[in-house]
Amino acid sequence: MGLPGLAGTEHIGFTVPDLDQAERFFVEVIGCERVYALGPFRSEDDWMERHLNVHPRTVMRELRFFRCGFGPNFEIFRYEPPEPPAPQPRNSDIGGHHLAFYVDDIDEATEYLRRQTGVTVLGEPTASSGPSSGQRWVYFLSPWGMQLELVSFPDGKAYEAAEGRRLWNPRRPAE
Repeated sequence: MGLPGLAGTEHIGFTVPDLDQAERFFVEVIGCERVYALGPFRSEDDWMERHLNVHPRTVMRELRFFRCGFGPNFEIFRYEPPEPPAPQPRNSDIGGHHLAFYVDDIDEATEYLRRQTGVTVLGEPTASSGPSSGQRWVYFLSPWGMQLELVSFPDGKAYEAAEGRRLWNPRRPAE
């Protein structure tokens, strides 16, 4: 059952309004490393629509790939569509999303984010309950409003004591 040959998550992609602003944020504030960039891509036929599910006259100006510690890669895009883009979805909207970063000390990382220009921390770190007991988390917004999260569970999560299978996390090698 499932996708033949599945090995894991290779990358996650996000569209941003300003590539340079996003790169500064991910490199200087978060601590990621830019690996490479490519583009632009455009097509005079329906290639963009068939392959990327965007308006056929959309130009994908550039994409940039990043690596952040030990985890999946991610890419950021800047598109130029012929029509106005939809607003950024909230977590509760269809297509809502966020990118979570694991940190060893959530209190230290949260205070660091509070000192960064343009970053909005949403509340205080919250302790999870139930199977996620042992985890603390806090959401924050990038300067352009992208939803992000810090998570930390240095002593593991409650479910790990009872379950044979564990979620992947950057604290230990893949199982």
